[in-house]
Amino acid sequence: MRIVILTSSLYGTAAHHLPLLLESKVCSVAMVIRSQQVITNKRKYYLRKIHKLFRIGLLGALNGIRMRKWYHEDTDKYLKLQSLEVLCKQNGIPFFTVPTVNSKETIALFNQANADLGISLGNGYITEQVFTIPTYGMLNIHHEVLPAYQNAQSIIWQIYNESVKTGYSIHKIDNKIDTGEIVYQEEVDISFRKTFSDTVAFNYARLFDLSAQGLIVVLRNFRELYSTAKTQGVAARYTTPSFRQYITMYNNYKKIKKVNQ
Repeated sequence: MRIVILTSSLYGTAAHHLPLLLESKVCSVAMVIRSQQVITNKRKYYLRKIHKLFRIGLLGALNGIRMRKWYHEDTDKYLKLQSLEVLCKQNGIPFFTVPTVNSKETIALFNQANADLGISLGNGYITEQVFTIPTYGMLNIHHEVLPAYQNAQSIIWQIYNESVKTGYSIHKIDNKIDTGEIVYQEEVDISFRKTFSDTVAFNYARLFDLSAQGLIVVLRNFRELYSTAKTQGVAARYTTPSFRQYITMYNNYKKIKKVNQ
């Protein structure tokens, strides 16, 4: 299986999964492409930001900025990731940088890669012009359970709904975000830590480890799992929580943690 990896981060899921994929020898990596996430339509971008601000409120937006650290620096304390570019150089894998995931440069590189399958790790919306190029299209890893948590940040919305479970889903990419057929999925218990932030970071790091192994399972059993992929049912979509929703999350965290101690 010849794959091409598309990502938008040097220290995200791709940097974690690449060494494990290479070690497993279930695929050959034709190239890794990293998007710089250049804003091409500033008017549309800022209108979307303003719309979101009205929806979640100023406090929600500020709190969302504060929470980003949980999913990056705090998580990396558990993962200790190397730069994706460095990993590619160490393993002789062609590494390319493009302005956006849907740019003409991305399309050209995907054609050049001549891959059987594309793997999306940490991206936003991918157009049909890109995801249809590989023979079998593209798969995405979403670090939450689908279809119940489309577009959701990991862990927090489960706790908001008073659930003690989290998980990941590996699904086909289609014309929307997180809506494609599910190829493989795993649900696990949330481990409740001393603080809410550490609960998120610790479990998010666990999902990285679990989804890497899940991806290896998919590639090892690709024909069977790909052909039996399941259409998603009734879905729920999420975004950054408002401050009121965050307070509910935090109170639920304290309540559930007390019960599970």
